[in-house]
Amino acid sequence: MFVSRELRKKNIAEYLLYMWQVEDLLRANDLSIEKVKSSLVESYNLAEEQKRELTEWYENLIEMMNIEDVKENGHLQINRNVIIMLTDLHLRLLKSPKVPFYTAAYYKVLPYIVEFRNKSNGREKSELENCFDALYMVWMMKLQHRTINEETLAATAEITKFISMLSLYYSEEEAGRLDLESEEV
Repeated sequence: MFVSRELRKKNIAEYLLYMWQVEDLLRANDLSIEKVKSSLVESYNLAEEQKRELTEWYENLIEMMNIEDVKENGHLQINRNVIIMLTDLHLRLLKSPKVPFYTAAYYKVLPYIVEFRNKSNGREKSELENCFDALYMVWMMKLQHRTINEETLAATAEITKFISMLSLYYSEEEAGRLDLESEEV
């Protein structure tokens, strides 16, 4: 919760990937708050009030996961909303003549997005969700010390640059410094 709060302010992409990891950690603990307390909360060196606050946060996430039926897979609505917000910004950036570098970065990663989409199973996802899926997959493979082929590493490096650019534009918009509408360039 403390990490997510900071990431949400500083880097929306890292925040989303972190929240997906939290969902997986809760699943790994069988959505049991007792298991979460012993394996996650107690591993932090926190004051009792902070532990209580963190436990409550995990309890709320577990409750939402149960209510939204994402107990085994999928993402919470709060996390899907981030994808929706980023997709809205992404589409506005693509339409704006003020950000040609963003459009160029998008077209550079588009073949990787299409390739990743073709290799992945399941429902149709947005291009951005495919990007985040690719980044999350590679992150998890690295954490598990699994071998990642060079093509995948090269593709996700480009996707990372693109998503980083989108995150920066998101931060600019949140701060009120992004103007895609006016005639001034």
